[in-house]
Amino acid sequence: MDLRAIAMGLVFALIWSSAFTSARIIVADASPLFSLAVRFLISGLLGVAIARMMGQSWRLTKGQWRATIIFGICQNALYLGLNFYAMQTVQASLAAIIASTMPLLVALAGWLIFSEKLRPLGIAGLLAGFAGVALIMGSRISDGVDLFGVALCGLGALALASATLAVRGATSGGNFMMVVGLQMLVGSALLFVAAPIFETIFVNPTLPLALAFAYTTVMPGLVATLIWFLLLDRIGAVRAATFHFLNPVFGVAVAYVLLGEQLRPLDALGVLITTLGILAVQLSRQPAGQHRAYA
Repeated sequence: MDLRAIAMGLVFALIWSSAFTSARIIVADASPLFSLAVRFLISGLLGVAIARMMGQSWRLTKGQWRATIIFGICQNALYLGLNFYAMQTVQASLAAIIASTMPLLVALAGWLIFSEKLRPLGIAGLLAGFAGVALIMGSRISDGVDLFGVALCGLGALALASATLAVRGATSGGNFMMVVGLQMLVGSALLFVAAPIFETIFVNPTLPLALAFAYTTVMPGLVATLIWFLLLDRIGAVRAATFHFLNPVFGVAVAYVLLGEQLRPLDALGVLITTLGILAVQLSRQPAGQHRAYA
């Protein structure tokens, strides 16, 4: 893995992890599904406009169209929609930790459902990763965490894992920015339908809301997604997914710095165990002889 790919992975992980904190700020002053639908509409239109200025075509391959639609539904409408809704009551740090289990879920599905070979290191990583999450959840449940919100975050992680399994078709044939823009519009359309059904729409104009909304629209909305697609194309899905092991650490750190969310010793231990478990799973899925590239 070259230095450019490493830099792209680090930037992606930091931006992706920060989205939970900005989402927590947004849902304090606006209804979650409606605000997310507006964000995707703006991000999607910007993405398509930028793609056209870059000379990219509407003519996607069949694999790209399929992946764009599935990605729009699973990641944008379901994963982010469920997380935005949940973060009305769930802390950003906890939502980030639950979402970070996506690589564990993908590996578990590959092992149990698709009969993919998983090395002993990967099995140990799965056990450690889920044990770390269980440790954190046990601590939070004793403090009275909203279990409904936690369940929504869990369903969101499952949807994100499904999107990840389907995304490979979008990494061939070019037109990366067009794919990014279109999958945002797919999510926006679904959320505009869901918002009036599941929530009372409101917006309380504040400076924190405006700043968080602008950041979320541009950075996690466009920049991080584009970096992810480019990283997938550069080094492949298995290698790129290795950077997800940083998400629990970054997610908790950003929430601590910007929101003042407390991290107790037991939580810190759980984050460390989960992080090491994710790393072990991802390293175990690399082709033999390539582990040194990540040292």
